[in-house]
Amino acid sequence: MTKTAPITHIQWPRYHRLINSAYPPIDLFEDIADPQDWALLARAESHSNARLSETIGALDNVPPQRRVGGTGATYVMAPFTHISPDRRGRFHDGTFGAFYAADTFETALFETLYHTAKFPATTAEPPGWIADMRELTGTITADLVDIRGGFGALHDPDDYSAAQHFARDAKTAGHNGILYNSVRDEGGTCFAAFYPDVMSVPVQGRHLSYHWNGARIDLVKDLGSGQVFEVVP
Repeated sequence: MTKTAPITHIQWPRYHRLINSAYPPIDLFEDIADPQDWALLARAESHSNARLSETIGALDNVPPQRRVGGTGATYVMAPFTHISPDRRGRFHDGTFGAFYAADTFETALFETLYHTAKFPATTAEPPGWIADMRELTGTITADLVDIRGGFGALHDPDDYSAAQHFARDAKTAGHNGILYNSVRDEGGTCFAAFYPDVMSVPVQGRHLSYHWNGARIDLVKDLGSGQVFEVVP
């Protein structure tokens, strides 16, 4: 299917990604300037720090030449080094990772509202503020497999199996990632990058909190300004 999907060059002055504020810190990625040295240093330190490998994750998932370092590198490295079949997404199946972001804050918000609401809905959580999120913003200039405007099976709102298979093929073929339509915010555009160097290392933006009313997430609070916004279904 990758043969029939066009390759589109995008140049976004800003992408938006929202992540849980409990995202695991990986100080190694922040403190060491040369990513080429990570594996060697991690191996050496692991002899005295048994928890280091758990903190770093599966570093071998990222080719040395595609690793990034410095301030904020954790945000783009972690989706590729902390993978699990229990944490799959539309364009990753747990055997490899992906970095997801959207072209607008609103699209990124609605994407995460959908996924965040799954857990409290399953566990019948009582109403309350259930999640603190942080916004990440950066830039992207890249050539991506473009499946916008078609490829209905890859945009299925619930079944990700076709999209995961497509992503595996695209990654194996050497592509940087996939450009696709948001299925949570009509008119929005998202990308799934297969490597940390596809986009710039982001900076931190707003801090948010999500409120669960017992049936859905109905309120979003900007923790910086204190403003509360209603989520209109």
